Amino acid sequence: MLEQLCRDYLTQLCITIPERPVGSDGNRRATAFFAAEMARFGWQVQQDSFPAIGWAEEGATLKVAGQDFAARPSPYSLSCQVTAELVAAASIAELAMLTCAGKLLLLHGALAAEQIMPKNFVFYNPAEHQQLIALLEAKSPAALICATGRNAALAGGLYPFPLFEDGDFDIPSVYMTDVEGERLLAQVGQTASLTSRCQRIPGEGWNVIGRKGPADGRRIVITAHIDAKEGTPGAIDNGTGVIILLLLAQLLADYDGPHQLEIVAFNGEDYYAAPGQMLYLGQNEGHFGNILYNINIDGAGYKEGPSAFSFYDLPPAIENGIRQEMAASPGIVAGNQWYQGDHSIFLQQGCPALAVSSLWFTDNIADQAITHTPADRPEIVDLHKLVEIADCLARIIQL
Repeated sequence: MLEQLCRDYLTQLCITIPERPVGSDGNRRATAFFAAEMARFGWQVQQDSFPAIGWAEEGATLKVAGQDFAARPSPYSLSCQVTAELVAAASIAELAMLTCAGKLLLLHGALAAEQIMPKNFVFYNPAEHQQLIALLEAKSPAALICATGRNAALAGGLYPFPLFEDGDFDIPSVYMTDVEGERLLAQVGQTASLTSRCQRIPGEGWNVIGRKGPADGRRIVITAHIDAKEGTPGAIDNGTGVIILLLLAQLLADYDGPHQLEIVAFNGEDYYAAPGQMLYLGQNEGHFGNILYNINIDGAGYKEGPSAFSFYDLPPAIENGIRQEMAASPGIVAGNQWYQGDHSIFLQQGCPALAVSSLWFTDNIADQAITHTPADRPEIVDLHKLVEIADCLARIIQL
């Protein structure tokens, strides 16, 4: 019965609703569906809205010296139509010496090796990323052409990956493969013409929170992000996490324990501004101390290998209880720690956490080619694993 429910949920989240990027109609349909299911299982439901930029694109064209080069608009970029000299930089030092105001700037090599964190992203923003954005804004090129390879740890399985994915960064940009970038590099000094057809669309998104249990009890907060990248069905990332939340809502419908349970469908983990997470942080400022621990689910249910639970600063009694329940679930093992998920928000606030994923993904996080791509489809999900995880977590929560 639960496996059939999983199948129905997976169809709804990944096929009936084909995409769920923040600010999109699909995202709004997904959060409305989640809220309705939580209410159906008897949970007190809270929906909190926030402004969110949607985005649409119709491709890009790039021509130099009679040759066409393949490029795509960077997500959330502004559009442009520019004819100007092509210049290039592969390092901060090269860029600092370059005159590029009003020109088309090709970023390649080491400068384009990893996705640049959005300029206003507060959770992780290396100094060298901030330096690059500040230097680009000071240099004021007309547009950026970014030649990238693979970097699954920061950008998922997409090749090429967009160097910039930032609705707060207003220099128009496109991206291409590193191979195409090598071909373009030979044209530096020539006049290039770039047209990028895209637009930012003002919109709205929601977090959905379901609660059960005494309001004065310490909280167990169970989270999964409901949004997905543009261009992917988002089955493993993170439709399966949302499904496990809904299974828990059903399994714990009659919960009468001492803790307050809070099931949160975060909206924004795969979005440049993390707006849902920022909203939750603001709402809970000064109140993270009453959270007993967080359970975050992301990347669960992959068809290959076991499910993986990893532990972060949990009190020994709680961790021992979790391990005992895991022992009764043969498809679940202890995995390595990883931090590319919403449990990191709670860790930064001093809350212990349990992260739930697939061992294959956590072991291959740096080189997998599935998440953030069209390959993240329902066919790669093992529904039995979702039920096993939900059953195990329901037992853990009631310890």
